[in-house]
Amino acid sequence: MILRTFGWSFGVTVAGLVFAAWMWGWEAFAIVGILSILEISLSFDNAVVNAGVLKKMNAFWQKIFLSVGVLIAVFGMRLVFPVAVVAISAKLGPIEALDLAINDEDKYEKYVTEAHPAIAAFGGMFLLMIFLDFLFDEREEHWLGWLERPLAKLGKVDMLSVAVALITLLVAGMTLATSVAHHGGDKTATVMLAGVAGLITYLIVGGLSGHFEDKLEEEEEAEAEAEEQAAAEGRQVSAMGVAGKAAFFLFLYLEVLDASFSFDGVIGAFAITNKIFWMALGLGIGAMYVRSLTVYLVRKGTLDDYIYLEHGAHYAIGALAVVLLVTIKYEIHEVITGLIGVSLILASFYSSVLHNRRQAESGESEEEKTEVKV
Repeated sequence: MILRTFGWSFGVTVAGLVFAAWMWGWEAFAIVGILSILEISLSFDNAVVNAGVLKKMNAFWQKIFLSVGVLIAVFGMRLVFPVAVVAISAKLGPIEALDLAINDEDKYEKYVTEAHPAIAAFGGMFLLMIFLDFLFDEREEHWLGWLERPLAKLGKVDMLSVAVALITLLVAGMTLATSVAHHGGDKTATVMLAGVAGLITYLIVGGLSGHFEDKLEEEEEAEAEAEEQAAAEGRQVSAMGVAGKAAFFLFLYLEVLDASFSFDGVIGAFAITNKIFWMALGLGIGAMYVRSLTVYLVRKGTLDDYIYLEHGAHYAIGALAVVLLVTIKYEIHEVITGLIGVSLILASFYSSVLHNRRQAESGESEEEKTEVKV
């Protein structure tokens, strides 16, 4: 199970590290390894949330997520994205921006740093919407009941999450973005525009995903009825699973979600190196493990066995959204960001273990009572 799920990740790790050492020497070997660990530590919550979506998709789309999705994650977000940011912010052509990344690394890093408020606002708002929609949604299980139950009742108010997100963006724009010395001065307009773009992206992609998920549920109900009828008539019907438009938009949602999670990793990587190919290689290796871990969680049914893990991951998303918005003005070390996410997930895992233990003890007690009555 481990080798089947993580085999490609292990292979890419060995190949990547060997290539880095052969191409650029032992310094590159060490930096690529460090960046891989950084990406994994920052993105564990990403894997947990991804697993919640991926488990709804059939085997074909899970393979697409691990193949095409990895190409998008590695080459798109870890290589093309930083160059595109520089091209847009510095008003350069893509070839000029790539040339700058290769031949003038300090100037390239400067442009990316100046673009950070826009990146943070976009990613922060997208992730904040994920967290708020989770928090305001009514569900059977509550991890922090004292907080989640009253908020779930408030969530019955239409568009409450959007209103809270816009208020948060307004506050961030009026406080954090007005004086950003190390990012080029007043960035209020930039932050507001990028934040609204992040919100719109979430509403479009998330809305389409939700729409096709609803359609999918209707199709699954019809399919279940067809299977029952076929069984009664002695015929066999193959299960279709999540496919078609529903799976495509779920896949698209996963890619945008991964992109938002990767913002802090890409920006944080500049604290370690400004060499774009070292960065893409290291973060790409980390992205492979995140995807393999996502599939592992799905195949093992971990989210079903540890019911609060998804809660912890969403709280980590909320924390990351806040961190991204705060970094519009203040620098926060990546270690702190990673520790916050890991701590919340570990806490939710421990709560899940305690819950399972109590359930087991309760079941044993019921059995004992039944035996006494008999």
